Order: sequence, then C-alpha cells, then structure tokens
Amino acid sequence: MQPSAALNRISPSPTLAITSKVGALKRAGVDVIGLSAGEPDFDTPDFVKEAAIEAIRQGQTKYTDVDGTPALKAAIVAKFKRDNGLDYGLHQVTANVGGKHTLFNAMVATLDAGDEVIIPAPYWVSYPDVVLFAGGSPVFVAAGPNQNYKLTPDQLEAAITPRTKWLILNSPSNPTGAAYSAAELRAIGDVLLRHPQVWVFADDMYEHVLYDGFEFATMAQVVPALYERTLTVNGCSKAYAMTGWRIGFAGGPDWLIKAMGKLQSQSTSNPCSIAQAAATAALNGDQAFLKDRAASFQARRDLVVGMLNSTAGMRCPKPEGAFYVYPDCSGLIGRRTPQGNVIEDDSALVAYLLDEARVAAVPGIAFGLSPAMRISYATSENLLREACARIQEACAAVA
Repeated sequence: MQPSAALNRISPSPTLAITSKVGALKRAGVDVIGLSAGEPDFDTPDFVKEAAIEAIRQGQTKYTDVDGTPALKAAIVAKFKRDNGLDYGLHQVTANVGGKHTLFNAMVATLDAGDEVIIPAPYWVSYPDVVLFAGGSPVFVAAGPNQNYKLTPDQLEAAITPRTKWLILNSPSNPTGAAYSAAELRAIGDVLLRHPQVWVFADDMYEHVLYDGFEFATMAQVVPALYERTLTVNGCSKAYAMTGWRIGFAGGPDWLIKAMGKLQSQSTSNPCSIAQAAATAALNGDQAFLKDRAASFQARRDLVVGMLNSTAGMRCPKPEGAFYVYPDCSGLIGRRTPQGNVIEDDSALVAYLLDEARVAAVPGIAFGLSPAMRISYATSENLLREACARIQEACAAVA
C-alpha cells in the first residue's frame, strides 16, 4: 500500500510544524517565545461560551443539517447584510469545519485537472496545497513590498489564461497584513469583468482586525456584477478568538453552495453542533468588543514594526490589518552568524533566530516570497518587546 497521488501532491503545513516544534521546546523547559502561530491570545468571549454550555444543557448534541443549522445560517445571512451589505438567502450560505474546510470544499467541488488558480504571493500556506490536492494548478503572482504586498490589475491581466478558474484574494492578508481598499478591489474587478470564466475566492477571515481607520471592503460588495462569481468566505476563528471551535462559513451562488454541501455530506458531515451554537451567539451578539481587540492589536503592531525597523538588516512595512508582519530580511542574507555559518536564505535565518535568540518565526519560503519571515504579534506586549529585543541582539551579532 502506498499513499495516493493526490496526497503526494501536498506537504504538511509548515506553520503548524513550527508551532509543534515550539510546543515541544517549551515542554522541555526551553525559554522560547513562539511568534509563529496565527492564533489570537484573547479568550473566546464569555457570552459565546455560555451559549455553548446552554446548548449542551438543552441536548443540542445530535446531528444537524450537513452545512449548518437554520439558526447559524440565519446568523451568517444577517452578518453578511450587517457588515458587508450583501444579500444572501439561507440556501446561499454554508457553515464548515473552519475556513480551511471552506477552501477545501470550494476547490475540490469545482476544479478539474489542469484548471488554474491565481494566487498572489506571499500567500497563506494552505492555498496552493489544497489547489494541488484538487487537481488544479496554482499560478503564483509575486506581489512584493515595493507594491505593498498587493496584486496589481496589470499583473492579474497578465496571469489570466483560458484555463483560469479562480482568483484567491485574501484581505487583510495572512501573512503580510496588507488590505485592499474598495478602489483597489474595483480596479481588480474591472479586469475580472473582462474574463467571465474567472471566479473570486474572497478570503475575509481578518475582516475585523483593521487599523488606522482602514475601511474594510470585499469584492461582491464593491463590484456587484461579480456577485454571482464570488464566494465570500469568513469565519469565527480570528475575530472571535474561536480557533479551536472550528467554524468557517461562506456565501455564494446557490449551485456552488449545494455542490460544497454535497462534498461535505460525504466527508465531515456537519460541523460540531455545540460549536455551531457558539458561532450563532458570536455572530448575533454585541460586536463592540471587536474594536477594542483591534485597538490592542494595533498597539502591538506599532511596537513590533518600530522595533523590527530598528533591527540591522530588516525592513518591516506597516500592515493595515490582521496580526502579522512580514519583514524583508534581504539585508541579512549572505552574512555569517557568530558560529561562522552563512545565512543562505530565510529558512537559515529563522533557524538561527530560534537557536540563538529562542524566538520562533516562519520563513518566507513557506509563503512563496523570500527573503522574509512572518511574525505573529498575537501575544502580549511584554513578550513581543522581549522577542524583538532578542531578534535585535541576534541580528546585530551577524557579520
């Protein structure tokens, strides 16, 4: 027995691998600061936890509809209308086992061998692997710091072919925190309107983590003509600090939602019934705390950006959202560590920082654009200050 060809097309998640390594080091008593995980350090709000407890007490522990309870679907419909001005019916929304599951369902339900998916780089690590598993072909378009890590209309036009089926657009972005304005989305939408075979996977998972008054926008909202060609994707993990609850959701055309539900009926079936009750409460409840949490993340962003821009060999753009920075590390490549080892690439740099400074980050190669690294600032300011001080000391020591 051998692994399938589909399984051989993908690799384990590099971010999860580093997070596991950090956990092992901590259990061994090593003083390591992990800045690799994309997980808020805030707790799930109490009113959400209480809703889950009440659901258990009421016996909501049975199978539900495959892609979401009517109550959760109604909450998703209300969320899209409230936050994005998008009108969906219950039959046009789906609830899944996290945003990664939404991506998996959409790609597997629509891609045939040779279909192309445009993915701006840097990208979330799961995008290309899920496309490959589904039999598609990722088409990477480099969007570096000189263009604020954002795809341009000209780049998109040049990347589209007759085989292009999807454009994946993540805003605010993991790993860079870059966010597209309404005007920037309209310019990209103008290109897509000329190519009716191309759909948009709008990954809005970090919608509520925005800074400096940046106004969130999503493709189906600002280009209504693309409404029928857009899957608008979101979830509870980041905004509501519900990573472990595993609830993602999406709105889109009826036929696509049905296709994704058909696949889900033969894979996971319904998301956890208790998690669905919690997600319903999260989406329907008081949203005021979201701004307070975003303000806390903004203060952390400012701290990290300031300290990294004072670090030898690094240049760190200021992100508009999410809770990551993606510093350019080209000034450190080719230099030698105090042990005499050449820092050949960003993987070597991240390994050096883990060994020398006991700070864990993720190398840019994992996200398709080097030399850089992703640092998550979803932890306390004290830990971030200590981590950045360690990084400064380690980088100052290279020659």
